[in-house]
Amino acid sequence: MSYESAAGDRPETASRLGHTNAIVRALADEARFYVPAEHVRDIAWLQPKIRHRSELARPDEHRLTGVIGVDGSLMVVPVRDGLPSVRYGYAQAAAIWLDIEAMQAQRQERFVNPVALHEAVKSSLISMDMPVAGAYLREGMSIQDSWRECVDQLFREKKVEVNRLDQSLLQLLMLLHGRPGEPANTVPVDCPRQECRRTDVAVPQAGRTCPGCGHMLWPTDCLRIYEEVVEDGENRGALGRLMQVVELLVLVGLSTLLWQQSRTELFASTLFIVDGPMAVYGPPAKLRARALTYFQHMTSTAGPFICGVEKSGTAVDYARTLVRHEVLKPGDLLVVDADVLAKMTNAGNPLAYGSETYWGRKFFYRSLDGRVVVITVLPASGAPYDDRGGQPDPTAYPSLAAVLDVVDRTGSSMYRDGLIPVALAHSKAAYPIGVGTDVLRLVARRKLGLRNGPDDGPAPR
Repeated sequence: MSYESAAGDRPETASRLGHTNAIVRALADEARFYVPAEHVRDIAWLQPKIRHRSELARPDEHRLTGVIGVDGSLMVVPVRDGLPSVRYGYAQAAAIWLDIEAMQAQRQERFVNPVALHEAVKSSLISMDMPVAGAYLREGMSIQDSWRECVDQLFREKKVEVNRLDQSLLQLLMLLHGRPGEPANTVPVDCPRQECRRTDVAVPQAGRTCPGCGHMLWPTDCLRIYEEVVEDGENRGALGRLMQVVELLVLVGLSTLLWQQSRTELFASTLFIVDGPMAVYGPPAKLRARALTYFQHMTSTAGPFICGVEKSGTAVDYARTLVRHEVLKPGDLLVVDADVLAKMTNAGNPLAYGSETYWGRKFFYRSLDGRVVVITVLPASGAPYDDRGGQPDPTAYPSLAAVLDVVDRTGSSMYRDGLIPVALAHSKAAYPIGVGTDVLRLVARRKLGLRNGPDDGPAPR
């Protein structure tokens, strides 16, 4: 390059891999494949599926006044120079509480009071870390068994501590398998030993031995996350499954706290927002049915108000394309039924979409200020999706109007089509890149008892 580097001692050089993205994009442009979002033609068939928010209007005196947002983040870092297979994983979930009325009051002021805005937001964080690849709890155990014991230890040690809520992740897992205020005594676990294959073993919180083979079973084995753990790989996907479970358990804990302590006031005036769809993927997907049943037990004349918000993905791309074609006007809601799902997912049988993973139904909404938001909402009863198409009609979702109202009142310019509660939760949960990676790597080395050089300091005792 013709200009000097930041140090000023040599010309700036181009990255050896700087050209790869341009090459891949050029190859993709030459390839032939079908993208549904690029083939929106006739849109007349969509018009009967559009509802305006005014059709779902709620009286102003019942407007929600608070939002609890939940988001998670993870990072996997190499911790041993010369041994790239040794990796350590970090995951954390954050919850924020936003006072909508205090935030909106500042919009009316000529000068924003930063103290008032700061007091309008409260946050809490739960974090965990563990060796995820190339390192084990003990000598002589497989990576799957190492993960099983690590997850069990973390769920026993890590707690969600907010005001009067002080429960471990394991206690919340037992609660999710029961009913609000009535945790289950046992959870069903399939023995992980291939030679045994005993299924639905009732495992209490303390754990028990398998009646078939005698090996120890932990209640967290019901999540089956170990099934995605491999010897050769960084196991980032398995850590992601763990993080999505923790996010769900944080939601369970916070919603149950309000439901028990202030059912007619705080619970009835608070929206719970999860970053991403209301779904559970992979081996822990059986929690979908648990979550649906659990939260529907809270159903009353006011609440629960729960939604998921997607920032990226196929549904978001398709919704934004529809807006570019002026299918949705500000204030319009699109009912995503089997016809829309068939177009969006290019599926021949869209009826079963989400029946094994989603505990909320997907809708496309264009806010009053023009933002495009893809949300999932909890039905009052029954399943949002099933083999017969589920419940696409908005009347099955009595909380929908209140959710849209909050979407309109909490728009954010921090990212495209953003929501302030989601942005705040993400800012609390996200790991910083660059320096943050270096710090996590150093911490992981010390936890594993690894030393690479004099800068690492003394080994931990």
